[in-house]
Amino acid sequence: MGRIMYGLLGEKLGHSLSPSIHKMIFEELGIDAGYNLFEVEKSDLKDAMYGFRALGIRGINVTIPYKIAVMEYLDEISAEAAKISAVNTIFFEDGKMKGYNTDYHGFGMLLKRNGIETEGRSAVILGSGGSAKAVWQYLADSGAREIKVVSRDSSRQITGFGDRRIISYEELRQIESGDIIINCTPSGMYPNTDASPVEKEVVSRFKSAVDLIYNPKETLFLRYADESGIKAVNGLYMLVGQAVKSQEIWNNIRINDDVTESIFMSTSELI
Repeated sequence: MGRIMYGLLGEKLGHSLSPSIHKMIFEELGIDAGYNLFEVEKSDLKDAMYGFRALGIRGINVTIPYKIAVMEYLDEISAEAAKISAVNTIFFEDGKMKGYNTDYHGFGMLLKRNGIETEGRSAVILGSGGSAKAVWQYLADSGAREIKVVSRDSSRQITGFGDRRIISYEELRQIESGDIIINCTPSGMYPNTDASPVEKEVVSRFKSAVDLIYNPKETLFLRYADESGIKAVNGLYMLVGQAVKSQEIWNNIRINDDVTESIFMSTSELI
């Protein structure tokens, strides 16, 4: 049996941390495997999917813009991925392509590590893309009392949020208080680090602020939270958590929390 191969599928991958994270997981678990970046044009997606299977690739992570597009080629889709309508992890097993959403699990791992409770709490999600849908589904499944989704185009019908109406940023400014505000937009991501999706006044009305961005480690959004004296958490643990969950699926194992923590600390030093 040759070396096991995995990879990340996307259109423009740039400098991804995924190979480094998975390499650490392989080393921690003593797995002889490699993890490659696969940049694929939209017109070649179908060929790439069947090519991965033909080449004996065991697993693929999927990023922008293919989390929805890959679903039509899959033989099986997990419960959470079906509800979210997005797949970010594919397992090639017994000639079949099986889809999962480990962003869902990674987000849950991030909240638990930072002691952010969801049951009975109110949450606001900034953005309405694939990651926002995973976040919404996790919050809905874990007992959040109220979840509002904010989009620049609140008039557009957006599926994947339980048929709830999307609110505008102007409507968000009318909300006087809440428990958790989560940035699922790219606003504030490197190199545009002087941007925030909302003003400090809005952030300060919540008890916790989570930004799925991890580069920079402290976005302007999180700086607003810190200056307001509320809990501020970036998305790096979610990135590591979803990678760990992918490996658990691909290898049918349970990875110890101590291993996840060690990989998180090492990854933090790379940014």
